[in-house]
Amino acid sequence: MRHGIVILPQDPWSIARRKWQSAEGLGFEHAWTYDHLSWRSLADQPWNATIPTLTAAAVVTETIRLGTFVSSPNFRHPVPFAKEVATVDDISGGRFLLGVGSGGTGFDAFVLGQPEYTPVQRHARFAEFVTLLDELLRHEGDGERGISFDGEWYEAVDARMVGVAAQQPRVPFVLAANGPRGLALVAQQGQGWVTTGKDGATGEEWWSAVATLAGRLDDAASAAGRDPASIDRYLSLDSGGQFSLESVGAFDDMVGRAAELGFTDVISHWPRPEGIYTGDEEVLYEVASRF
Repeated sequence: MRHGIVILPQDPWSIARRKWQSAEGLGFEHAWTYDHLSWRSLADQPWNATIPTLTAAAVVTETIRLGTFVSSPNFRHPVPFAKEVATVDDISGGRFLLGVGSGGTGFDAFVLGQPEYTPVQRHARFAEFVTLLDELLRHEGDGERGISFDGEWYEAVDARMVGVAAQQPRVPFVLAANGPRGLALVAQQGQGWVTTGKDGATGEEWWSAVATLAGRLDDAASAAGRDPASIDRYLSLDSGGQFSLESVGAFDDMVGRAAELGFTDVISHWPRPEGIYTGDEEVLYEVASRF
C-alpha cells in the first residue's frame, strides 16, 4: 500500500513549506493539494493558487510525487493548463501526478458566470478536457506539430507543446469517477483511478459503495480490453464520515479495509486545527513512523 497526504493550500508559504517537506521526510509516496478557486466551508478563508503551490513544493522536495486532487474543467482550458502541468513536471524532475475530475457543482462551477450544466453535459466536457490534455501532453517536445481541436466544449488552433517531456508518454492521469461513463473513461485514459465513494454516504454504507465502485471499474477495464490490475486505485479515506487521522487505530482499520478492496493507494488529509479534517499532527507522525 502506498500512502498519500493532501495539504490544503491555505497556509502562507513560510508554513506550507514545512508541511510539504515533512510529507516527504515522513515517507509519504505522494502529496496533493486541492485544485479549486475556493472550497465549500472554507470559502471565506485564505486559499492559495494550486499550480504555484505545487511549483514551490517541487523546488523544496526531491522524491515525493506531487499532484492535483483534482483538477477540473470548471475554470480551466486544456491548452494553457497542459503548459502548466508540463512545466511543473519538468521542475519536479518527472514527479507530477495529474488528478482530473468532471468538475463539482459548488463555487467553481459558477464563479466564471457559466450556466448550471447537467451531469451528461459535465461528463461530455470532462471527456473532451481529458482527450485534449492527453493529445497535448503526449506531443510535448514536438514543436513542429500544431495541435488543433474543434469540439463541443473546447477549441485549439495549432497549439504547440515545446519542451522535453519529463515522463513518457506523458504525466500519469489519475481520473476521478464514480458513474459508468466516467469509469469507462478511466479504463480508456487513466493510469490511475481515484474515488471519494458515494456522495452523502457514511460508515458501512460508504464502504459498501466503495466496494461496488471497485467492482464496476473491473468491469469497465475488462470491457475496454484492459487488465484491471493495470490501473492504480486511490481511495480518499476521509470521505465516508470519519477522519482517518483521528487516531492510529482508525487509520489502521481504514487502510486495512482499503487493501481488502484492492486499492493500491490511500490518501488522507493533513490535520487542521479546527473545522473539517480537525486532528492532531502527532497522530500523523505516529502513523507515518510505521510506513
